[in-house]
Parts: sequence; C-alpha cells; structure tokens
Amino acid sequence: MIGLNRHRVEVVEHHPGWADLADSACQDIQHAAGGLIASLQHVGSTAVPDLPAKPILDIAAGVCTPEAIPELLELMPAIGYLYCGDDGSEGGHLFVKESSPDVWTIHVHVVEHNGTQWRNYLLFRNLLRQDPDIRQQYAELKQELGKQFHNDRKSYTASKHDFIRGILETGTSPAQPNTGEV
Repeated sequence: MIGLNRHRVEVVEHHPGWADLADSACQDIQHAAGGLIASLQHVGSTAVPDLPAKPILDIAAGVCTPEAIPELLELMPAIGYLYCGDDGSEGGHLFVKESSPDVWTIHVHVVEHNGTQWRNYLLFRNLLRQDPDIRQQYAELKQELGKQFHNDRKSYTASKHDFIRGILETGTSPAQPNTGEV
C-alpha cells in the first residue's frame, strides 16, 4: 500500500488507508518526541482524497524552536527514521522511514511550527482538498511528470514547483488566475 524506491517515480491511485497509516505514524512520532513537536500533520498528495500520489506518506512536524532539531536527530532513529539532512530548501529537515533498503514509506518534514513552510504545507493540502479543479489539474500534471521522469525523482519534484508556487501565491489554479472578483 505504501513504499517506493527512493529514485523512482510512480504515481498511483489514492488509497483510503493512507490516512490511517499517517495517523499511526504521527502517534508514534508524538509519543517518541514528546514536547519537541508542537503539531504533526499529514500533508502532500497522500493526504488528499481522490488525488493520485506517489505511495509515500508526507508528514509535516512543526517544532516550536530550532533547538529541538538536535534532539530529534537522536530520537527519530530510535523509532526507525533515517535523517536525510536539510538541503537548504524550504522543505525543512527530512527524516525517512524505509520498509527495506532504498524503499521509502514515510517522509517527515521538520519545520518551524506556524512558520512559512508549515503554513504552505497546510495551505496547499487544504486547497487541493477543497477545489476539484485545482486537484484535477495537479493530478494530470503529476501523472504526466511521473511518466516523463519515472527514474528521476529530483526532476519530477522540480517540475511541479511552478504549479505549487502559483497555487500558494494566488490560492487559485494557475490556469484560472485570481481576478479579485467575488
């Protein structure tokens, strides 16, 4: 139901069991991390019903202070997460869970709680849930890019950037710009 080689891209139909798996992962993380994490949210395409997705859960972990990061570096491996670093992008510090070597099942993005990236994760997820036109356009883009970049995860992700940025900046589909009309 979840898991994909870390170098491949495969976009599959939404699975209703993803929400329960994400809830379980969030509970495990919260139990291990205690007060270091203010909130955990299931984000990304697997958090959006009816949206095709790579079968890897994305969880945003909002920390109250950056000082929590070193402690998480010690705690997360104890519950099976590998630290993949902070690539300097707005995605935050990345931890992954594997079902076997190089098969990733869960991404945990550690960001500042209520910071810009936290808000962006939630805004994008919520817009996809609420707007069927945006959801359909994003689904088509993901499926097209998944075929084009099936062995190139970095290019797949980079090619979605303009669409995502456009949604976050306007709250509307890039194909249907916000005119300001009500």
